[in-house]
Amino acid sequence: MRIFKDFKTFNEYIGLPNPLDNDIDVGYYDPPNMLLKSEPVMVDFYRVSFKTNFVDKTTPNAKPVNAVFFNSPEMIGGWDIEPTYKGMYVQLSKKIIDENRFLFKNYLDYGLHEPLFLTDNEIVEISTLFELMIKYYNNERQNFVVLLSYVNVLISLVEAFYKRQFSTDPKEYNRIVTDFQQSIKDYYNQPVSKLPNVQYFADKLGLTPNYLGDIVKHFTNKSALENIHDFVIKRAKELLVEDKKLNTTEVAYELGFEYPNYFSKFFKKQVNLTPKEYRLQAIGKK
Repeated sequence: MRIFKDFKTFNEYIGLPNPLDNDIDVGYYDPPNMLLKSEPVMVDFYRVSFKTNFVDKTTPNAKPVNAVFFNSPEMIGGWDIEPTYKGMYVQLSKKIIDENRFLFKNYLDYGLHEPLFLTDNEIVEISTLFELMIKYYNNERQNFVVLLSYVNVLISLVEAFYKRQFSTDPKEYNRIVTDFQQSIKDYYNQPVSKLPNVQYFADKLGLTPNYLGDIVKHFTNKSALENIHDFVIKRAKELLVEDKKLNTTEVAYELGFEYPNYFSKFFKKQVNLTPKEYRLQAIGKK
């Protein structure tokens, strides 16, 4: 499998022009003069592609789609596509992402799961934005800050459009939320040695943490971590009230806290009572 570390070698491989910059590359696709079929390869940078009338021949009975596609470092993929599509691309080095992480948010990791399918109005907006990016890119860094700003606007549009996409098929995305919440329950239906994190459940569901977190936040109005904390507090309350033989230290260990003092601080922050105060208050009401 070939691994491409820079824009230049990858562009040469697929038939795109040489980049003008080592950290950001923007351009138009030219399908008739490009490599339309490839074995799996990996690129060590980020790519955002806007394509209309795109047909993926690896998908049975595929129909043309208009979409934004994402590729992240270490993501492996081959392709076999029709030469009928049009589109534009922006390629971003890991260096520029690290230096401007506040601009780019989470969506560059979505490529493992699903493209962003566009409505007609969204196509117009994305097209206009890409054309502006290409205009400032061709000035060869003279307006680099402006170019980065347009990339930021692109990612902000992606955020808005993904929320629309999540809402158009709530049944499918609600299944992800349900599976996530069930995974938390399953985790605590067995002896635990540590607190779970979002990465743990994302791995269980075969998703990236950012993608899982954004879907959970969209449908529950709480982050994935807040959902985990809510369940931990619920379980803590049950143990404190229903199993009076356990002292608060033992409750902490039952929940996976390594340090009981941290459990007490965590509980107090969430409930506004210490575990002991909550137990006394809850038992007194019975």
